[in-house]
Amino acid sequence: MTREGDESMDGNEKYGRKAFKRSKSHFADRITADGADGWPVEAGRYRLVINRACPWASRAAISRRLLGLEDALSMGVTDPLQDEKSWRFTLDPGGKDPVLGIRYLHEAYDARETGYPGGVSVPAIVDVPSGRLVTNDFQQMTLDLATEWSALFRPGAPDLYPEALRGEIDEVSEGVYRDFNNGVYRAGFATNQEEYEEACGDVFRRLGLLSERLKDRRYLVGESITEADIRLFTTLVRFDAVYHGHFKCNRYKLAEDPVLWAYARDLYQTPGFGDTVDFDHIKRHYYQVHTGINPTAIVPVGPELSGWLTPHHREQLGGNPFGDGTPPGRVPEAEQIPADHRP
Repeated sequence: MTREGDESMDGNEKYGRKAFKRSKSHFADRITADGADGWPVEAGRYRLVINRACPWASRAAISRRLLGLEDALSMGVTDPLQDEKSWRFTLDPGGKDPVLGIRYLHEAYDARETGYPGGVSVPAIVDVPSGRLVTNDFQQMTLDLATEWSALFRPGAPDLYPEALRGEIDEVSEGVYRDFNNGVYRAGFATNQEEYEEACGDVFRRLGLLSERLKDRRYLVGESITEADIRLFTTLVRFDAVYHGHFKCNRYKLAEDPVLWAYARDLYQTPGFGDTVDFDHIKRHYYQVHTGINPTAIVPVGPELSGWLTPHHREQLGGNPFGDGTPPGRVPEAEQIPADHRP
């Protein structure tokens, strides 16, 4: 897979006098079937920590659910809002993660490297026995979940990174990342008109290319869902709620592009996608944490969410969401999105 600039998200995206630049993933160890980096795949050993507002963390949550790794890889969810110590476990009883026993994700970072000066990013995978961070390399993380963890997949798990399609998946994903996934941030954190217009131009140029690509095919690559669709979806699902207004990517809304709106609804209504999306967390994080952009911290009441559940008719294009596999089962009770945080 093409490396995405070796970058990650820490929730405190950098903006100021210089153009927006995402900080690098400092901890890039891999958890593999052979344990080559010293971290072998092992059921129950690791804990995935996410924030539901974060699109990069959402990739990992979707992949984990589609592959049926819930019992093998537990998951902790941080508060959508941060304090000076960054991601915190205030959603859990006593303000501590029930598995790791920590109040802040930075404690796992400190256990790995004392005095680590970088940002505390999600997604992160932590070694439960030692309490040490293993990796915050979000771009490699989902690829390893899709390939290295296969011995622990549920029966009927889809192949999210099929070997025969990897070249095309990589190519499509690289353009999506450069112009769209990261492009919305470049627009939102631009410090002058020229930077903003260039980034916004990239965003909508890529959306146009994607709309054209998807008008007569159900998925980005092949006949079923792949890593490429997951990477596109996590930005699409946030577009009207935060990127259109908060990041000024307002040439048009996702809901105004018939092809991309239907594609996004198709994925949202597919088990494993929409059931991981928390619109309340998304809106509160972006509008209340990015005070440099929104100093009042007022969270808008819209957009109306009911449209996400309307018919999309994309099944007429053929294809099968899970290929030769089956849908994931019921969302574990502890991981269900509250009813008032979804359509």
